[in-house]
Amino acid sequence: MVSAQAQPILAVTGLTVRRGDAVILDSISWRLHPGEHWVILGANGSGKTSLLSALTGYLTPTSGEVELFSERYGRADWRELRKRVGVVSSAIRQRIPNDETALETIVSGKFAMIDFWGKMTPADRRRGLTVLRQIECSALAARPWLYLSQGERQRVLIGRALMARPPLLILDEPCAGLDPAARERFLQFLERLGRGIRPPALVLVTHHVEEIMPVFSHVLVLKKGKVLAFGPRESTLTGRTLSEAFAEPMRLRRKQGRYSLQFSQPPTSAIL
Repeated sequence: MVSAQAQPILAVTGLTVRRGDAVILDSISWRLHPGEHWVILGANGSGKTSLLSALTGYLTPTSGEVELFSERYGRADWRELRKRVGVVSSAIRQRIPNDETALETIVSGKFAMIDFWGKMTPADRRRGLTVLRQIECSALAARPWLYLSQGERQRVLIGRALMARPPLLILDEPCAGLDPAARERFLQFLERLGRGIRPPALVLVTHHVEEIMPVFSHVLVLKKGKVLAFGPRESTLTGRTLSEAFAEPMRLRRKQGRYSLQFSQPPTSAIL
């Protein structure tokens, strides 16, 4: 249980992003405290990617405030703050050189560097091997990126993000491109990671309720750039909320701590 007085890792207040006449994010307010693992959920175009870009300093807010570790955007060096946030995304995955080994990719996370060319110190190597054990990939240390499976690549990217011991780890649709078996293995790994010793706070960005593992304690639901609902998973993740988020009548089913969605009537977009 997190104390109401605990200093938040992340604090967003009235975050608004406008570009011309378009409102991309509209008065987003949200807090993430130590001990919490969050899911950001929403349909395509709901603002998930824009929110991540604003949180990591790549999208400048029109108004509102973003604080990371009690440092406010615009008053702190966001390039330094960014080093304390691990990010796993397809944009990084696509830029890793094919001949780079898993260990080199992980060590590169210490320097926030793509295409590692620096000299690996003995301390870096020890830390990298420790991270490989943490992500359950010790056998892959010398394997080049080209010969890693998609699931292995996602784990290695998490290891890369963990190299610098970040207090916050953001996973931007990490299951995209994984087959069903690889996706399930990866999700089970996330469950173990989140329940490990002193884990980083996890933020999983997705539009699939099937990817919400029991370890995730809270949910933020977005719709058209606005907060539709947020709070503890048990009370926030409901069929009514998801029906509104995805603009279709849906039933939310839960079995053994996992979720699935079903249409409560034929979807309006169905071709009859």
